[in-house]
Amino acid sequence: MTTPIIEIENMTKTYQLGGDVVHVLSNVSLRIEKGDFLAIVGPSGSGKSTFMNMLGCLDRPDSGSYFLDGREIARLNDNELAVIRNEKIGFIFQNFYLLPRLTALENVELPLLYRGVKTKERQKKAYECLEQVGLLERAHHLPSQLSGGQQQRVAIARALVGNPPILLADEPTGALDSKTSQEIINIMKGLNEQGHTIIIITHDWEVAKQAKRIVRIQDGHLFESRGDLVGISSVD
Repeated sequence: MTTPIIEIENMTKTYQLGGDVVHVLSNVSLRIEKGDFLAIVGPSGSGKSTFMNMLGCLDRPDSGSYFLDGREIARLNDNELAVIRNEKIGFIFQNFYLLPRLTALENVELPLLYRGVKTKERQKKAYECLEQVGLLERAHHLPSQLSGGQQQRVAIARALVGNPPILLADEPTGALDSKTSQEIINIMKGLNEQGHTIIIITHDWEVAKQAKRIVRIQDGHLFESRGDLVGISSVD
């Protein structure tokens, strides 16, 4: 059996809410293979944002283990987690999070700038990624000069530029109309065909159904699309 790119075992996350302990994730387990295209779908308050933060190494679980590309990362320090995020995960967000005073090209370059890549190489890779998402002709436009769909393409190019094995997309079509949303999903399908592991967090079943695999999150538990529970179902 091959080593999965992500393997989560009995992950739990709780928060204090007043005097109560809220179980946001309850002993969940999940295996994601290299080249998978997974949708994690659930309504607001289901725990999917917390789970995304765990997958993206933005937060740590209270208990359980998280192996990313064969490495246990749950107990790494903040600097080590920052390196993992920069090298292993490309983030795509609903609101794009482009820097308004930078051009599309400059926004795409940012992850390589943080790695210390020299200007000429950064620009070459950024141009290539903009071309990959069909936006090369807009390389020198500011975000305010781009449509929502074009801004999301820039965000995808930025996620790609460091060649991470995983693309983690949080509601990537949430701010877009249906036609543009489908264009973005088609780009992600193409990237998946090229070997990228794609994880989409969404509340939209129409988006989720286009993934190869669907995991539903509800009340801190994970269920495969066929309805079987993923992980342990007990809640304190």
